[in-house]
Amino acid sequence: MALIKSISGIRGTIGGRPGDNLTPPDIIKFTAAFGTWIKDKNFGKKIIIGRDARISGEMVSHLVSNTLIALGLDVVDLGLSTTPTVELAVHHEHAAGGIIITASHNGKDWNALKLLNHLGEFLSAEDGAIILDKAKNDDFSFVAVDRLGIYATNKTYLQKHIDAIVNYPLVDMASIKQKNYKVVVDAINSTGALFVPPLLKALGVEDVIVLNEEANGKFAHNPEPLPENLAALSATVIKSKADLGIAVDPDVDRLCFICEDGSVFGEEYTLVAVADYVLSKRTGNTVSNMSSTKALKEITLKHGGQYFPSAVGEVNVVNKMKEVQAVIGGEGNGGIIVPDLHYGRDALIGIGLFLTALSHHKNGMKSFRTRYPDYFISKNKIELQNGIDVNSIFDKIKKKYKNQPVNTEDGLKIEFDNDWVHLRTSNTEPIIRIYAESNFETTARNIATRLMQDIKEFI
Repeated sequence: MALIKSISGIRGTIGGRPGDNLTPPDIIKFTAAFGTWIKDKNFGKKIIIGRDARISGEMVSHLVSNTLIALGLDVVDLGLSTTPTVELAVHHEHAAGGIIITASHNGKDWNALKLLNHLGEFLSAEDGAIILDKAKNDDFSFVAVDRLGIYATNKTYLQKHIDAIVNYPLVDMASIKQKNYKVVVDAINSTGALFVPPLLKALGVEDVIVLNEEANGKFAHNPEPLPENLAALSATVIKSKADLGIAVDPDVDRLCFICEDGSVFGEEYTLVAVADYVLSKRTGNTVSNMSSTKALKEITLKHGGQYFPSAVGEVNVVNKMKEVQAVIGGEGNGGIIVPDLHYGRDALIGIGLFLTALSHHKNGMKSFRTRYPDYFISKNKIELQNGIDVNSIFDKIKKKYKNQPVNTEDGLKIEFDNDWVHLRTSNTEPIIRIYAESNFETTARNIATRLMQDIKEFI
């Protein structure tokens, strides 16, 4: 497995040989390159770090913090945390940058360094390229003993993050509390177990059942919060007669819901429902990546705003949101970005806003879901072997479908009347993702299958 270096960070599997996987020398090298870039920028000396609960997290965290200290930088370690909490802390602490140690939805054998700038936001492609070049050329040096940085811990940000959500103007605690919800949470053996239940209690939800609540990184199932991985959550919602279920990924930046009958609300509709509520209070624009449902565009137009698509990747969504001054945005994978809280996907503020919207609805989750269209997105992937020329494959597909509208801003997005298919290489795994959307499930699957056959043929 080759190391994956992208705008989403430095990611790989633990163990093996340096340069092939995420090994200690690789962790030190890329951390040193990032720390040197921070020093070059003169943003300051303070770096915030935090990690999810995966097995390798403590080991990686020690390597990261000691490398930064050896560069003369000061480390503030939040310990077990979430991606949005670290982002929030960088901003609140006026830090020079941050590193989140998490491989997000990847399995337990993976880990990664997610790099943040002084705004608590993911790096631009240009800044990322500079850091990768420094790492490639060993363009860093360490300080003398009397100039070493210092290490400190800060355990206050769980509560600070919860307080920020409870006090957010559009979160209606009284309405949520009045509903007396019973909620089941799948915390996937990571930091969601530490953050989501206290948040729910703060919002007035007293009856909370937590599945996979031990934060030990031994994920009870595939950690990506997709319907096929949430059978136990759905079954527990039904068995316990709960009002809803909540699932997050290991670093708590993705969010999806289960209805009271065990059916999925749909990860694509997490953002749609939250945006519908926010837009009912604040007229404005929205942004999602071009692999997300067209339902967001329809909701935005209904409220008198404008919708703008972006390339896939949180930094691309954030840049587009800033450009068009969006009041809400995110990604169809259950990622909610609320710009006046912070520019990052945040499942915790998503929970606060979603429960507020639901509490303003007369009936339950299943009825709430019927407010939104039933478009279907077929999500598929093809694993890539080393040496495959993806650009050549995409060129051949573009030529084959030259009579259809094609967008090449991020891979290939091909439109078929009211349907679409998006092909792109992943920022986080050696795969091609193939997403197709239609009003009909069979049509979406057929479109995706046809393009997967094209890819395999051209490979």
